[in-house]
Amino acid sequence: MSKNLAILSCVAATALSLALTSAPASAGDIVGLITKTNTNPFFVKMKEGFDAKAKELGLTPQAYAGKADGDNDGQVAAIEALMAAGAKGILLVPSDSTAIVPTVEKARKAGILVITLDTPLDPVTAADANFATDNFKAGQLIGAWAKATLGDKAASAKIATLDLAANEPTVDYLRHNGFLTGFGIAVKDPKHYAMSDSAQIVGSDVTAGSDEGGRQAMEKILQKAPDFNVVYAINEPAADGGYAALKAAGKDKGVLVVAVDGGCPGVKSVKAGVIGATSQQYPLLMASKGVEAVAEFIKSGKKPVSIDTGEQLVTDHPVPGVPSISTDEGMKLCWG
Repeated sequence: MSKNLAILSCVAATALSLALTSAPASAGDIVGLITKTNTNPFFVKMKEGFDAKAKELGLTPQAYAGKADGDNDGQVAAIEALMAAGAKGILLVPSDSTAIVPTVEKARKAGILVITLDTPLDPVTAADANFATDNFKAGQLIGAWAKATLGDKAASAKIATLDLAANEPTVDYLRHNGFLTGFGIAVKDPKHYAMSDSAQIVGSDVTAGSDEGGRQAMEKILQKAPDFNVVYAINEPAADGGYAALKAAGKDKGVLVVAVDGGCPGVKSVKAGVIGATSQQYPLLMASKGVEAVAEFIKSGKKPVSIDTGEQLVTDHPVPGVPSISTDEGMKLCWG
């Protein structure tokens, strides 16, 4: 069996680990999208934008997703499959910002344009470009808002963090450390986070960015540290799950919850008071700009430069010095 056939057979055999949807390969040049999962609403919306823009530009979209956040092996298999299929460009949301780099380098050496969306590689220059939210700034916005909201009480606040994954991909440490910086807590290592960064952090656990993960992480934190008044969450599903655990334990009163994403469900959680503020990002824009860049690369060979696709704080309780938009405005923009 040839190497390419072996790769394709491997991908077919692991179909439960990957979600593949594509148009016929003869429809046009292939552009690939690889996300962390196909269940997180953020990535569902990203795929919608990817499919629409690819078809608009006459490209063949092939979308893959890992079986769960952190599935690096699944993403490696997806890149190998796209290489075998002759893809011209790959849009990648890496689950492991470092472990995937050798495979990305392999694809780039084969002449494939690789653009990261949402989550940069480490180093960021391992991809041709990065189209994403400034994740550090997104964290900084919610941290500054929480600090200003608490006022004099911020200095004595007790914080619980609902992070992403044990391997701390770039999006994970950038948002976490951005939050700490915005809150006024010094970061010891810009590429790492730990409870030891501050005595104010009384509990921390990983969530895989999911509702269930947020609930389980919060339950574990409550067992060790039942009293805190600020919760930082990597995203809104984790925040919602964490809040559900707080409410079930009768600990939801007086706790300020902040997150990142700004999806329509998340903005509704802000409006309902479950989340105090969230930093909104724009996955449809990331995907559409990525596909446009691949189309231009196919046409002219021109490679894109990285862009910040934007981030805005969404809250119905604005504070001086921290720019924000209301939930009504957020609902009009959610995931555009």
